[in-house]
Amino acid sequence: MSNDKDYKLLIVDDEPLIRESLFEILRIQGYSVRIAATAEEALELMAQEPSDIILTDMKLPKMSGIELLEAVKEKYPQTGVILITGYGSIETAVDAMKKGAFDYITKPINDNEIKLTIRRIIQQHQLIAENTQLKTMIANEGRGSYGDMIGSSPKMQKIYHVIDSVASTNATILISGESGTGKGLIARAIHAADKTRQEKPFVEVSCGALSETLLESELFGHVKGSFTGAIKDKQGRFEYADGGTIFLDEIDAFSLSLQVKLLRVLQDGVYERVGDNVTRTSNARIIVATNKNLLDLIDREEFREDLYYRINVIAIQPPPLRERKEDIQLIVDYYLKKYSKANNKSISGLSDEVAQMFQAYDWPGNIRELENVIEGAVIMACDSIVEKDDIPHAAKFEGKETRSADEVLKEQSLKKFVEMPEKEHIITVLDSCNWNRNKAAAILGINRTTLYNKMKKYDILEKSSNNG
Repeated sequence: MSNDKDYKLLIVDDEPLIRESLFEILRIQGYSVRIAATAEEALELMAQEPSDIILTDMKLPKMSGIELLEAVKEKYPQTGVILITGYGSIETAVDAMKKGAFDYITKPINDNEIKLTIRRIIQQHQLIAENTQLKTMIANEGRGSYGDMIGSSPKMQKIYHVIDSVASTNATILISGESGTGKGLIARAIHAADKTRQEKPFVEVSCGALSETLLESELFGHVKGSFTGAIKDKQGRFEYADGGTIFLDEIDAFSLSLQVKLLRVLQDGVYERVGDNVTRTSNARIIVATNKNLLDLIDREEFREDLYYRINVIAIQPPPLRERKEDIQLIVDYYLKKYSKANNKSISGLSDEVAQMFQAYDWPGNIRELENVIEGAVIMACDSIVEKDDIPHAAKFEGKETRSADEVLKEQSLKKFVEMPEKEHIITVLDSCNWNRNKAAAILGINRTTLYNKMKKYDILEKSSNNG
């Protein structure tokens, strides 16, 4: 929805005076507003035509506001729910938030607070819509053909551009980078984008998992009796991948003697099966990958220099996740959807605390680590939002695992330095509002519970204690 006034609101309150008062306040603002006296009546109206935002009293006859919240979130997860209560305890607010409430408002109701809260919920809906549009735009640009590759950051756009440029060529490609950065996904994307090869086999070989003898047999095939266990002729991966693509992961695992045979395939396109004298040809596109520095291996005489220059015709280096943190949310959304479906759950996102943890963490295991964390969190989550308690080994995100005392002290010092501007900003905003927490939370773009927790964290408890 592009226009705020297109949003449909539903007010649920058993007190006629409050119900009618809210109706007039919001109708004057231009919203389309309906009213209900009970939760049961509200659900009937939702069944006729879902509302975008519901304002409901916590205390209702028969079915409570919390129960209405749960029912609405189950059937209409995109509807934002604001709870109105005379019992403004933090415990009640936290319980409501865990069940999916956007925010809560205490009685007596403040007109401006209602308007600001509705405005924030609309802004959140608009951000979600913009994010969906961004994903659609990327897909429409052809990025969807790259399978599970996700990211709109400049570094990933460069990767996409290189793939577009090399896909229609026969050039050998070297993909180097840290483990878990998606080297295999890039190889598959190149194959899928190559119109002359995409219908032919894509063959992946994990070279580091095989001994030299088995690797040679796996790549080139063998004839019966060529070694113990060779009970019949076997076709090799190069033969099977003819006309398609062969992806050699962990190319650094090749022995020097096997490197010579690979170099021959690269130069002349020919090879022999193990134990055979018949020369065969292969027209497979060769893509190799490594997480090692091949130049270091050359210096140690563990990798042939001529082979290095032969495989390094086109070099692609996917960035580690810590260098493209702006992509984390897109990746999280993808895996939340994937593993929610696999586990018959409906997980819609991360709590603010978890999102901040993910942004602060350096992800040494990169995308593979993030995927595993999301899978575990989805399995453990009981609500629609992933909370900190749902994260396996959450302590590592806070740096609490196996670190020296010096490392802990350094991190704490840095953390204090980073947090100091946030504390000062909160105090400035509170001062500008004459320490009205409702107004300050609205200006800061957070709910009152978050503001309360931050004030407690930074020891911002009284106006007098911070203003001298």
